[in-house]
Amino acid sequence: MKTKARSELLNHLWELHTARGYLSDEDVARTSAAFGLSAVDVEGVISFYHFFHRRPAGTFTIYLNNSILSRFNGFEKVKAAFEKETGAKAGGVSSSGMFGLFETSCIGLSDREPAALINFQPFTRLTPGKVRSLIRSLKAGSTPAALADTIEERIQYKPEAGKAILFRKFVPGKVLTRLKALPPDQVISMIKDSGLTGRGGAFFPTGLKRELCKNAEGSTKYIVCNADEGEPGTFKDRALLNLLPGLVIEGMLIAGYAVGAQEGIIYLRAEYCWLLPKLHQALICYRKKGYLGRHIPALGNYRFDIRVQLGAGAYICGEETALLESMEGKRGEPRPKTVFPTDKGFLGMPTVVNNVETFCAAARIVELGAEKFRSLGVPGSAGTKLLSVAGDCKYPGLYEIEWGMKVSELLDRCGAENPKYIQMSGPSGELISIDEKDRTLSCDDIRCGGSVMVFNANRDLFTILHNFSAFFTHESCGLCTPCRAGNPQLLHLLEKLQKGQATTDDVSKMQQWAETIKHTSRCGLGQTAPNSLEQAIQKFPQLFRDKVTKSDLFNPAFDLAKATHTYNQLTHESA
Repeated sequence: MKTKARSELLNHLWELHTARGYLSDEDVARTSAAFGLSAVDVEGVISFYHFFHRRPAGTFTIYLNNSILSRFNGFEKVKAAFEKETGAKAGGVSSSGMFGLFETSCIGLSDREPAALINFQPFTRLTPGKVRSLIRSLKAGSTPAALADTIEERIQYKPEAGKAILFRKFVPGKVLTRLKALPPDQVISMIKDSGLTGRGGAFFPTGLKRELCKNAEGSTKYIVCNADEGEPGTFKDRALLNLLPGLVIEGMLIAGYAVGAQEGIIYLRAEYCWLLPKLHQALICYRKKGYLGRHIPALGNYRFDIRVQLGAGAYICGEETALLESMEGKRGEPRPKTVFPTDKGFLGMPTVVNNVETFCAAARIVELGAEKFRSLGVPGSAGTKLLSVAGDCKYPGLYEIEWGMKVSELLDRCGAENPKYIQMSGPSGELISIDEKDRTLSCDDIRCGGSVMVFNANRDLFTILHNFSAFFTHESCGLCTPCRAGNPQLLHLLEKLQKGQATTDDVSKMQQWAETIKHTSRCGLGQTAPNSLEQAIQKFPQLFRDKVTKSDLFNPAFDLAKATHTYNQLTHESA
């Protein structure tokens, strides 16, 4: 029997998981045989991803978001309501087997917290009363799909006088008419001339990336759309996939045409699988119109098609090489930076990896012209940038801003309520104080990848930092020691601080650990994980001074019985 290609492994596991609700020993054995892999290898892949279960996880599997925005908006009460109504404790399954209840990291619904996924259908603005009604409906025979919320995107702001790039009228196929008159080299030159940089946070020049891929040796090339936005607080790519799937498709098609690729792949985070029907319908529509498939008449019979690859829950897969490993049916562990994806990417072939917003912006550049895009923004930061704003503000949602906007203007427009801390680009980004409100959003100042979380003066900074640190500790892939061991150390020191047990030496240890993790970690997760904590120590030193104890000679919180419990238990059993 011919073995299956390993790049089909994730989809194969999803098919089995969806059919049974978990992956059984039999599933592992059959998968091992079908793909010519050892059972250990298959188990290694399964265990890497949060959403693959090896035991029954309930007829209705509930994932409750535990991000900081959820916690500040009633998470504990909602969690208690789920436990009461389902009979399942968090992290387990009810005795009836009907409900499984699990906490999970940000699910991309930060503008409507608390939020949860039930069988991967979205439920937002949850309250104990809404949970009670929801669970009773499920017990009565309703399905999650029938009860799920419709996610209506809220565009709170876009530039006036026709300056919007992303949120302007979209006519499917219009850009292909313009593309037909442009040779591939000219398309790349147009993207380079526009000044477009990647919109995921790294801000690498988009045109240069495509030029490198086009010039790389390889008979087969790929276009990969990174739709795995897992940074807490970010939901901008969700909105683009929801509102403008055709623009995403055309952006990928343009990239494929420019570099000579014939296949595009959208790597969609599992948390967004409720968007799958819309994406599949859009792809079908484009094929029917002759814009995708074995030959595209509008482009001289150029061949290009797109498929969707569903992730399985791993924040690290937002890193482009970890994403490629995942697509190849492996654990999503980052590759060493010896070569770049433009030389050796998916299956060892030259690959362009861009995020959703970057593909959309590139499509608009071909439609509107490089000069139009370059005329917006400020020197060194061309065009517009899409932000997802949430937290303590009256108008959470989507903001398409022109680069160069001051933080103060953004806070005014979103109706920030007594803001004190603003987290830019998610936990891995930059923590700023309200005293920095006159700074600008640009590549030369605050390079915001997309997430803006607003926290008012009543929020406890240490609660925020603890949530961020717990997130990175949980999401570390564990491949490199600095990240695997360092993040738990930071979390431990933060917990000491919160309990009033930390000294000034502990704060110094935090800074030392942060430096070690940042400078010796293998990938961007570890290199950016300590950012917020480091910045908090620098910008709010008095808060830390107020938290530390003057002496650690006596620790009133130390529990000797608890500390020796395991030892006593083991010695008792062996006696």
